[in-house]
Amino acid sequence: MAKSATITMDDLLAGQANSAHLVSGETVNGAVFSIKKHEVLVDLGPLGVGLVPRREVGFGKTLKVGDEVTASIIDTELDNGYSLLSLRKAAKERGWEEVEEKQKSEEVIDITPYDANRGGLLVEYEGVRGFLPVSQLSAEHYPRVGSSDKDEILQRLNALTGQVLKVRILDADRKANKLIFSEKEAIKDGLAERFESLKVNDSVKGVVTGVVDFGIFVNVDGIEGLVHISEISWERVSNPSDYVKIGQTIDAKIISIDKDRLSLSIKQLTKDPWLDEVEKFEKGAKVEGTVTRITPFGAFVQISPAVEALVHISELGTGSDVDPEEVFTLNDRKEFIVIEIDKENRKISLSLTDKKTTKK
Repeated sequence: MAKSATITMDDLLAGQANSAHLVSGETVNGAVFSIKKHEVLVDLGPLGVGLVPRREVGFGKTLKVGDEVTASIIDTELDNGYSLLSLRKAAKERGWEEVEEKQKSEEVIDITPYDANRGGLLVEYEGVRGFLPVSQLSAEHYPRVGSSDKDEILQRLNALTGQVLKVRILDADRKANKLIFSEKEAIKDGLAERFESLKVNDSVKGVVTGVVDFGIFVNVDGIEGLVHISEISWERVSNPSDYVKIGQTIDAKIISIDKDRLSLSIKQLTKDPWLDEVEKFEKGAKVEGTVTRITPFGAFVQISPAVEALVHISELGTGSDVDPEEVFTLNDRKEFIVIEIDKENRKISLSLTDKKTTKK
């Protein structure tokens, strides 16, 4: 118990005669009576005076005179007669007991990351240092960026420091001083209920969390969704970032439900313009088009804003050595003949009006 406000240093030092009762590694209770730049002095009652170096106070902990504290004994007697104490170690010991209890009960707890690196978030929980890996972040917080953009990953993680996150303890090993948290585990029960309420063809709203070469990642009420590049627009998409920005709210259609992710489509919420434009063409008709792609098996030609057709290599001539790159140049406009229209599979086949044509 703390002494009265009239306590003197002589009174405190007199208590050192009982310091033999102190044992390294044990914990003691006392009251703060002096706070200096590099140390804190604690009244241990009949056990004397304890000195706590500032580094042993603990991360983010502030003290004032009169505060009751629990400390671990590091050294029973320093040269000045004080006992060397650590508040941080005592908190850590108590913290490990708390950690082990929370892990056993699988309870969802609140943490506040204090720093970040490219691998994840640094956390201190009840005096125990731990880690929340990037792989264990929820869809809402996962930094979906290109794998080579490490600076942006770190920037996204830094934005989470100081925020309260709900997590479960994924792994705890006191001997190895290892404590791993998971945000994904904390929300999985709620996600299971949300998944059950969703079905294919549902329209949903979501927030764009990442834009990559192959598509768009979307957070749908805590569930991760992916709009593949082929499902962004009915027109051919080269760069998904031309269509959405991170943080933007979008509407999408569920086209499949995987174990822990939704496959979404933006374009299927609108009518396919191909179906209207294809009505303009008839088999045997002559059309003009622009060459958009050249492949070893032929060339693709844009014959209207929404309709791209194929000129197969077999339609370029009768020789076995016909080379599409010798016939076509990108962005060239040529005249073609429609030889087949397959509405069910959204395909139109063309033939050159002049099969002897070669590029100059």
